[in-house]
Amino acid sequence: MKIYSIQDPEFIPYGKVLEGYDTTCLVNAMNTIPLPEAGVAYEPSIPVLEATCLYGQFQNNAYGGMPVQLGMCWGRNTKLNCLEYHRDSEVNVGTGDFILLLARQEEIVDGVLDTVKVKAFKVPAGVAVEVYATTLHYAPCHVSEGEGFRVAVVLPRGTNTGVPGATPINEEDKWLTARNKWLLAHPESSEAAQGAHTGLKGENIDISKDI
Repeated sequence: MKIYSIQDPEFIPYGKVLEGYDTTCLVNAMNTIPLPEAGVAYEPSIPVLEATCLYGQFQNNAYGGMPVQLGMCWGRNTKLNCLEYHRDSEVNVGTGDFILLLARQEEIVDGVLDTVKVKAFKVPAGVAVEVYATTLHYAPCHVSEGEGFRVAVVLPRGTNTGVPGATPINEEDKWLTARNKWLLAHPESSEAAQGAHTGLKGENIDISKDI
């Protein structure tokens, strides 16, 4: 699978680099958190990260004063498994280089996205990157298995917590698996086995041979 850079023109529909942010304090705080022994961990809000100088800048600048949460996704991963989206952009910062597997909401047809639409993008260490609300994404992928990945995740506060109690009134409502989180799962994924909407068809992409 071809791995693009976020500096390539192919990335323009999916997101953009956020200029002017010194992410050093955040990267240092993220590096104090050990990697899980296997797989991937995610916490939507981590106090030690929200105590850094960057938290206020993300809230007041990147999100225009809206309340946000600063958490992290970290571990080791090379597979697609699922794609999700939110009603708002997500901001990511990695302690090292990492790869995002991305697609677009408008590529979903009748509740299903063909994984041939997915593109891979490499994000350099320490760069703040915005992933648009219209972009489908999920767990990052590592560049080096030994180093794994640590990626900060900034989202509107409350995102990815709890399951809303709303009664579904349309098909999209059935894809909601947490607050502000609509999920399309590949049939081979553990999420599909747990009852998530099976909304991906085709290959469950694995970039292990491409890194």
